[in-house]
Amino acid sequence: MMNAAIAFCSLKLQQLAWTCIFFSIQSCAAKILEKTFQDWMRYRDECYKKMANSPYPTGLYCNRTFDMYACWPDGTPGATINVSCPFYLPWFEKCNMALVSRKCGHNGHWVMVNGSQPWRDCSQCEDEMEVTIEEEGTWKLMVGFRVLYTVGYSLSLLSLLSALLILIIFRKLRCTRNYIHANLFSSFGLRAASVIVKDALVMKRWGMEMTQVSDWETLLSSEAAIGCRVAQVVMQYCILANHYWFLVEAVYLYKLLIGAVFSEKNYYTCYLYLGWGTPVVFVVPWMAAKYLKENAECWALNENMAYWWIIRIPILLASLINLVILMRILKVILSKLRANQKGYADYKLRLAKATLTLIPLFGIHEVVFIFATDEQTTGILRYIKVFFTLFLSSFQGFLVAVLYCFANKEVKSELKKKWQLWKLDHPALCCTR
Repeated sequence: MMNAAIAFCSLKLQQLAWTCIFFSIQSCAAKILEKTFQDWMRYRDECYKKMANSPYPTGLYCNRTFDMYACWPDGTPGATINVSCPFYLPWFEKCNMALVSRKCGHNGHWVMVNGSQPWRDCSQCEDEMEVTIEEEGTWKLMVGFRVLYTVGYSLSLLSLLSALLILIIFRKLRCTRNYIHANLFSSFGLRAASVIVKDALVMKRWGMEMTQVSDWETLLSSEAAIGCRVAQVVMQYCILANHYWFLVEAVYLYKLLIGAVFSEKNYYTCYLYLGWGTPVVFVVPWMAAKYLKENAECWALNENMAYWWIIRIPILLASLINLVILMRILKVILSKLRANQKGYADYKLRLAKATLTLIPLFGIHEVVFIFATDEQTTGILRYIKVFFTLFLSSFQGFLVAVLYCFANKEVKSELKKKWQLWKLDHPALCCTR
């Protein structure tokens, strides 16, 4: 029979896991479970040792036993046997004076329920299993956040795939600028997919219901965490790549606006290294630090913040550079407008307008919360930070696809031409009376 501590973890683990996911410490539920199970195994071993060293009574009696919950001594027929609540319970300090009871039948067998399950009164040990109103409210809020960013990432993924398909199919749209857009779309799409997959793996690992001790032993083994860790590494890489492709967009626009002679072919390879290569420089050391120093669960718990800053610093650096470039671009555009240079390429200004709507959206929320880390923020500020971070991060891919593809005049013109050609080739379908 599954012991009550494991039952407690099974009932509350989904709430804990989802609550912790949004605060970037999703292993908090895992730590509770792991410590509970380790204490349970120690309690079990001590019980077996105690039973082996105790002398056996004479006559009729109920056999000493460990029923997966508590350690029971030999019982006198017809008596109620009381023992202290097991010390492995997460709330043991609040009920260490309480008792759990079993009845020894007159026939020398423990009283059973339904002929197979032992009868046991452990109500005094289970008072703390009740979920408080505050915990319930927090869990509901986190579920709402989960729905928000799941919808956002799903919508972004669909729109980004559609935008990528358009840029790939139409040859007239193939140029360095759109190649950079396509890489940006890919980074956003990979980020969305990695977050969705990572969440699915986390909940598969911690959200399932366990009924056997062997299930928990398998769950807590290092082999079971490999898939979750791989997903965590891929997600961190995709997030960094996403940030640095936005930096590429900003750098490209800046050079386009201020460069007298701009050789696109010479720089595109550098952009590829910056967008896809730079994240490797930071993810590999972070992965090594987690493996050597914090090799626990899904590598999501940041016990030593120095390791987390290996990922955090390059993200903030990219955001700050984006904001600096934004200021410079604004200065260039304002100077051009003041000078009223009519010969200045109109497509450059349109491109600048589109990018200017994206760079602030990308960089500001990172800079605003630069010193308000997850571990430092509490209360309403933490919920505000989580909401804006999740909302902007999840829906940003959709906005990028709309502004850089679907709302682009060049793309719309090409789609319109293809639609007109299709109607001419299929007059029977389009011209029915």
